Amino acid sequence: MTSPLVPLRQLVLKVHSRCDLACDHCYVYEHADQSWTARPKVISNEVISWTALRLAEHAKAHALPSVQVILHGGEPLLAGPARLRRVCAELRGALDGISRLDLRIHTNGIQLSSRFLELFDEFDVRVGISLDGDRAANDLHRRYAGGRSSYDKVLAALSLLRQKRYRHLYAGLLCTVDVRNDPVAVYDGLAAQEPPRIDFLLPHATWDEPPLRPSGVRTPYADWLMAVYDRWEAHDRPMPVRLFDSVISTLGGGPSLTEAMGLAPADVVVVETDGTFEQADSLKTAFDGAPVTGEDVFRHSLDEVARHPGITARQQGLAGLSETCRSCPVVRSCGGGLFAHRYRSDGTEFDNPSVFCADLEALIRSIHARTGADAGQPVAGFDALADGSDDGTAVAELARARQEITRELLSMVGQEAGGESELWAHAWQTALELGRRDDAPLTPLLSHPHTRTWAVRCLDGAAPADHLAALVAAAALPPAAVDRITVPVRDGFVHLPGVGRLPAATAAEAVRLTPDHLDDPGWEPLRRLRADRLEVALDDIDPYRDCHGTPVTGRLTDEETERWRHGLSQAWALIREALPGLAPAMAAGVRVVTPLDGPANPRATSAGGGFAALGAFLHPDPARLAADLVRGFRLGVLDALLDVCDLYDETDTHTGDLLADTYARIATDALLPDPESARRTRARLDELSAAPTLTALGRRFTDGMRRGAG
Repeated sequence: MTSPLVPLRQLVLKVHSRCDLACDHCYVYEHADQSWTARPKVISNEVISWTALRLAEHAKAHALPSVQVILHGGEPLLAGPARLRRVCAELRGALDGISRLDLRIHTNGIQLSSRFLELFDEFDVRVGISLDGDRAANDLHRRYAGGRSSYDKVLAALSLLRQKRYRHLYAGLLCTVDVRNDPVAVYDGLAAQEPPRIDFLLPHATWDEPPLRPSGVRTPYADWLMAVYDRWEAHDRPMPVRLFDSVISTLGGGPSLTEAMGLAPADVVVVETDGTFEQADSLKTAFDGAPVTGEDVFRHSLDEVARHPGITARQQGLAGLSETCRSCPVVRSCGGGLFAHRYRSDGTEFDNPSVFCADLEALIRSIHARTGADAGQPVAGFDALADGSDDGTAVAELARARQEITRELLSMVGQEAGGESELWAHAWQTALELGRRDDAPLTPLLSHPHTRTWAVRCLDGAAPADHLAALVAAAALPPAAVDRITVPVRDGFVHLPGVGRLPAATAAEAVRLTPDHLDDPGWEPLRRLRADRLEVALDDIDPYRDCHGTPVTGRLTDEETERWRHGLSQAWALIREALPGLAPAMAAGVRVVTPLDGPANPRATSAGGGFAALGAFLHPDPARLAADLVRGFRLGVLDALLDVCDLYDETDTHTGDLLADTYARIATDALLPDPESARRTRARLDELSAAPTLTALGRRFTDGMRRGAG
């Protein structure tokens, strides 16, 4: 069976194939693949146009909310402002109305000037700069052909980029590790440049050309990186460090944040200056011709490139790794390391662990020892969640874990998009001040399920960052924790999520609210419904409630609200009767019900607002309404559980969908008794139990599901 196509969401566009430095660790010029010598120095107008076209058609075909393009080289600034303007304009024009374009440039900074930065400001191009640390570390490799230092030029570029008018373009620093350098001095040298993010990169190496290893040191790269980690931790983590954040994320059951780690499928492709499509640049370190696809922008679509065997080889998750890696306890964090670093020319090619294997394992174990994060351990009440007997304790634990994840998402929004919004800046400062108080006024912001929905959309470029001000106002105004706060206007209303909305009296984009506005005659509060122990907000106004895969209703009339009150009461009575073990967890976890404009998809396998916010259609038959609520709740519980536990290899989407559907069906079968449906559920359980990508924890969860199914 053919695996589903994984869309390519990141494109590295080579705009110039030469460089103004002669770095001796460069994978383009100093490693096995020397194809750069036969390529045009500068990208042509024709290649630019075809690349923009291919990317736009791919984004449209796969409904991609955002795509990332990295302008690269060689040294991309050598292409000059006029050529870079053409690139930026064509890409922006082609993607307009189709997908958000996250446009970046990776440069050594030598040529960076105000002229370039004005251009990047016009087209919103984020700038990442290569710097290997302090002067001594940077001069070890990053020199001109004649041996002169590049350090002062790079610092001058960073000084310009850090000016207030350009600071929002500063994407971060990229540092290649050399264990001969002092790790603390390197970190301090990078931190002094106030980067919004640091990327530490292991030097490119293979089993044929292994990395430098000082005599008698088993894991020099892990030791070096942990010295940096301890310095970073001692300074209260002043900026994200992608490598460390990725390990922490995957240890906690979250996603990898870098191509070099984790099991997420690779989704990057390179376009060279002559228009040829290539695989990841790092493969140039393996052997001459390793990145070649034989395809180009003139004759081939990105869908065709995505099906290339070299691309799909890096999308197989656990199944694509060597036997050694598959049996390793840290594989879900390591992911086998960077694909290129597995190469050996003895016939095994890439079917090996990383040449940095020992270092990666030591790094992951060391970070685990310091953080305690571990997605291989069950959360409290894990077995009760599996068999449906949770009394609400486990769901409460999941809710707390979700709050912490939401907190991290908000930080990521601030790093990615917050700098563009003055409202965000003021709201973030208010949130920081409130967060220092003992009465926890920010709990409603972090616990409201649609906060997460908005944050994820914001990171995808599909929502405005200034909505944070509305969330902070919703948390702070009702208890009068602040005197006033400026809130954005959306569709003629000022929204306070989880509280209500107020018609805007002016056409302004934002208005200043005080606690007194909640007593305004025009104030529209959320209606609240209660059925025995279940108490929920009937949310028909939140601007981010449309996350359930089915259109939502508008504001309900009083008569429609009463019908909902009656229907929910009947549905809840059926849930309590048919699922007495599940009802306490639902009463503890569900906080919001969003009215849908039509029946929910009965085959959906993902949760819109998590277990705390359920979308439902008011069926005339209360059993159907009950089943929709129960299915949404179970999908939301599983979604939250996967945030903190590894149950299966998440690149295996079939097993993921099977797990979700079966977990929901076990509960809904009790509400809608049907022998045929029960038979199908048992068959799905059998198929799930045999899935090879289940983890040990996943098998334990599946065994619990079988107990719950009777």
